[in-house]
Amino acid sequence: MQIELTDFYIRLGSIAIIIVLGFLLGKFKLISEKTNKDLTNLLLTIFMPASLFMAFPTTYSEIHANIFFAGLIGGFIVMFTVILLGKIIFNKKLYKDKNLRYESQFALAFNNATFLGYPIVVNTFGATGILAYCGFIVAFNIALFSYGIWLFQRKITWQLIRSVIFNPNIIAVLLGMTIFLLGIQLPTIITEPISYIGAATTPLSLICIGFMLSRASLLGIFKKWRLALTALIQLILGPLATFGLLKLLNFPSEVIEVCTLIQALPTATSLGLFAVKYRGDAGESAELVSISTILSVATMPLMVLLLF
Repeated sequence: MQIELTDFYIRLGSIAIIIVLGFLLGKFKLISEKTNKDLTNLLLTIFMPASLFMAFPTTYSEIHANIFFAGLIGGFIVMFTVILLGKIIFNKKLYKDKNLRYESQFALAFNNATFLGYPIVVNTFGATGILAYCGFIVAFNIALFSYGIWLFQRKITWQLIRSVIFNPNIIAVLLGMTIFLLGIQLPTIITEPISYIGAATTPLSLICIGFMLSRASLLGIFKKWRLALTALIQLILGPLATFGLLKLLNFPSEVIEVCTLIQALPTATSLGLFAVKYRGDAGESAELVSISTILSVATMPLMVLLLF
């Protein structure tokens, strides 16, 4: 597979327009903090699970299954690697503030694989890329809703275990994977409304990103060198390490390209969402998401040109 750069930039431009819309809605106070929080909960519990469930092909084939499992294995390898790199790089000496240290570890491990990754992979790679993406997203979500939550709670609790087992996103991915592998054909009366719900994930999530940007001091965040350093490490080291490792392990080109592109995405908006939900305040999370999103405008095309 090859990325068509012109189409790629057009897709990024479309995404940017919706983010700007969210930014303006926030600036003109047409969206409140409460509305954004409620919308975020709906995204994490309803809209996103629906989009993940419907991401799987409706028809089973051995070739499709092989690509899916390659994406799944590659996903676990990538997640283990970036989590390990985060713990090594963002240590106590460089990041004395423990909240910022754990937020930085989260930022390197988890990017916008769902909110931005899904529409970009769909439009860039098509059906074959989605299969690799579906495999990767299983590993990503298991790590996100277990290790990602642990980074904010920093203790293993029954609530953490329960959040992994009963998380709607993980259930949706595993259920979609099971139906795909068994070749079960669901009736249109079930798949069509789920598709409609899932289709709302991309625009609503991008509006949330824009809203978060509207609440950040865009000039002030660049003065916080640790935030900028974290964002640059995440945006550059993540895709480089992913590409080199999967290439070394001789993974299929579809998996290498999809996983590398996903790792070039900005930090997940889940960082700010998790900070509010599990710690009670956003801290510098929103600013870190904001600066990562802004810098990715330059770094993401650079990674595409360099690695593809």
